[in-house]
Amino acid sequence: MRALDSSSHILRILAVVLAGIAFNSVAWLPAASAEIPAIASRQRAEKKTFTDSEITDGFFKTAFGAEYQLAGRVDRIRKYDAPVRVFADGNRADRKAQLTKIVADIAERVQHLDIAMTETSDGANVVVKLVRDRDLYRTISTFYGSERAREIRSSLDPQCLSGFRKNEKFEIEHSDVILTVDNGDFIFFDCAYEELLQSLGPINDTSSVPWTMFNDNVSMGFFDVYDQYILNVLYDPRVKAGMTVGEVKAVLPEVLADVRIWVKKVNNLAE
Repeated sequence: MRALDSSSHILRILAVVLAGIAFNSVAWLPAASAEIPAIASRQRAEKKTFTDSEITDGFFKTAFGAEYQLAGRVDRIRKYDAPVRVFADGNRADRKAQLTKIVADIAERVQHLDIAMTETSDGANVVVKLVRDRDLYRTISTFYGSERAREIRSSLDPQCLSGFRKNEKFEIEHSDVILTVDNGDFIFFDCAYEELLQSLGPINDTSSVPWTMFNDNVSMGFFDVYDQYILNVLYDPRVKAGMTVGEVKAVLPEVLADVRIWVKKVNNLAE
């Protein structure tokens, strides 16, 4: 879960996967992932209750800045301000089916995010490239050039990557996600959830928040309650692309109160 920030028109933001995901409701957990013991055990142990300060701390640490940057620190909100359409580019029908379930799960759990799969790349603003592990760095080189690919490999040594291009208003216009298909189901789900979610805006990794998938020391394989809070705050209409930390703090109390109601409802939480 490392990320690289770029200029608004040329470079793209990269984010490495390998981190955790945690996810709450058994009823909506994609069937394929529910059958994976490593995911099921993590779901049973998931922490689901958080204070306002725990949620806001994680939000500010992940939604602002970037762990690995090319064009200076960006302390602005970055998010899509349009429907998100995801296209899977690859030959593995099983992975495409799993990705479809993951995208549907994200759509179910983030209230104000319009996200869905699309059959063609023409209508997609998120393109997921499904590749074999041995082809990962060749694919990265195709996307970002051989020099930057070497830098990414030496600095991040990723298994998966995501990146996005933003405009001058800090609105994300396009995202690319690269996932490996042959490293096992757990890694695929872990990578797919984290990279898709980071490609939507929260690209900054943090090792100081133990509950987020945007922590290199956490690997879960599903969409956890804590990160549902982060994504729901980010995609609340009152939190706009280009906002500063101070501007977000001004609206956050009302936003978080509404987000709590939604996350409780969609996860059937007791409190």
